[in-house]
Amino acid sequence: MDRNAFLKRSALSAAALASLPSFAHFSSPSEKGGNPLTPKIVRKGEGKKVNVIGDQQTFKLTGEDTNGMFTLIEEVNPPGTMIPPHVHTKEDEIFKVLEGELEVTVGSETTVLKAGDLAFAPKNVPHTWKVVGDQDCRTILSVFPAGLEHMFEELGNLPPGPPDFAKVSEICGRYGISFIA
Repeated sequence: MDRNAFLKRSALSAAALASLPSFAHFSSPSEKGGNPLTPKIVRKGEGKKVNVIGDQQTFKLTGEDTNGMFTLIEEVNPPGTMIPPHVHTKEDEIFKVLEGELEVTVGSETTVLKAGDLAFAPKNVPHTWKVVGDQDCRTILSVFPAGLEHMFEELGNLPPGPPDFAKVSEICGRYGISFIA
């Protein structure tokens, strides 16, 4: 990396880090009458595991941990795993790939994310994803605000086998999510 690129990246990183404490301070419900947040350490392999119609998820942080601010989920899925196009009306999502490759479409843009890449899917914007390549994909899904983990739990409690799409749509609809034909 050349010196100018290094300095530019360093300045941008410093600016981003400097903004985090003030962002956290102003957005914490614990200072607006909510419960105080409790620190939590989550080790590799820990968390609640849920199979959401083939999407293997591990809940790392839930709304219970964050006073409803966000949910953090680790997903580890083999090639071919996908979620059909859909729209959220209540939350934004961020997908950050740690290993493997994830093809995502957000709005009208489709791309393949590799380790270190991320995609932001704001509410009311259609999006979908599919694991591509020849290895499992490990992704961190951040959901703002929290609550979607409850829908994922409901979907994970459906009987094994091919999903009943009418039932899946009904559950998702109660959480403000609709599928796009």
